[in-house]
Amino acid sequence: MTEIIDVNIEQAPTKYSIYIDSNPISELHDKIFADNCFSNFLVVISKKVYKIYQKELNINKDNLFILNDGESEKNIENYQKILKRCEEINLDRKSAIIAIGGGVVGDIAGFVAASYMRGIAFIQVPTTLLACVDSSVGGKVAINTKYGKNIVGAFYQPKAVYINLNFLNTLDNRQYKSGIAEIIKYAFIEKSCKAMFDYGLFDFLSVHSSTILDRNLKFLEKIIRICIELKITVIQKDEKESGLRKILNFGHTYGHTLENITKYKKFTHGEAVIFGIFFIINYACKAKIIDANYKELSFELLNKFGFENCKHKFSPQDLLQIMRKDKKSENANIKVIVPTFKGHVKECDLNIQTALPLL
Repeated sequence: MTEIIDVNIEQAPTKYSIYIDSNPISELHDKIFADNCFSNFLVVISKKVYKIYQKELNINKDNLFILNDGESEKNIENYQKILKRCEEINLDRKSAIIAIGGGVVGDIAGFVAASYMRGIAFIQVPTTLLACVDSSVGGKVAINTKYGKNIVGAFYQPKAVYINLNFLNTLDNRQYKSGIAEIIKYAFIEKSCKAMFDYGLFDFLSVHSSTILDRNLKFLEKIIRICIELKITVIQKDEKESGLRKILNFGHTYGHTLENITKYKKFTHGEAVIFGIFFIINYACKAKIIDANYKELSFELLNKFGFENCKHKFSPQDLLQIMRKDKKSENANIKVIVPTFKGHVKECDLNIQTALPLL
């Protein structure tokens, strides 16, 4: 059985569907091409995913670009290589880019789709938990530069998103927990999403942490749906991050800084976000935005999933310099999303003097 979630962006005539199922992966190829009509296509796929699923996916090698794994691969060199491949196989404006992989594949393939011939169709097939609950939905596409993460990019919505839960069975534990980090993010921001429903996700995750860690697919399907619906309520009101969508950056300012300072080679995105969440909770408590009880409750939730607080040995001044170059900064002010009380967050300027001892 396939569950369908529709996305309808208010500010633009953009509509697409997200399909969630656990059907055999061998059926995915036919499903995509039955739903869509393209003159030609290029599949950008994670090297790890291709090794495991090449037979089931049954993609002609002429239509493939295999991308090495890792955040550092989301760079201008690979962007140019993919563009060259598009030209070699004669993609035109009726063609499509299909991304099969995690957030790295989706981001760079989406940016190619957004810029090639000023925009061609883009299909997302997320294969990691993080991509399922977050990066495959919402239309943010980008590449990294030496100056920062996702500095060059666009807002470009996919034509469709196909989530097959079976991909999660072969996800390694580190990447799986990286996805849990983004799920936890939603628990901290859910009440600020202005949704028409109330999940109480913070308490739900706390109670069911062991089931989530055990990868119960039926349970994960519910969690993925909840996270997607929360994100959709945000992006439908604010596609291009002019207001409400900023709350999705909870934990990300410091997290992106850790990724940048380590050249995207030490932490997964989710690991960096978790450290970003620990940092901003500590900061909010020190700045008296939240009390010690909420800080303790928050840390208990993070600890239940095996996440521990850690202060990294980087120069605070170097970290601040990178934060100031973050695309969310304004007039040299570092903008951060801070927790206020359970499920609620707000945007504020980072107080440097309060933050320095925590860096």
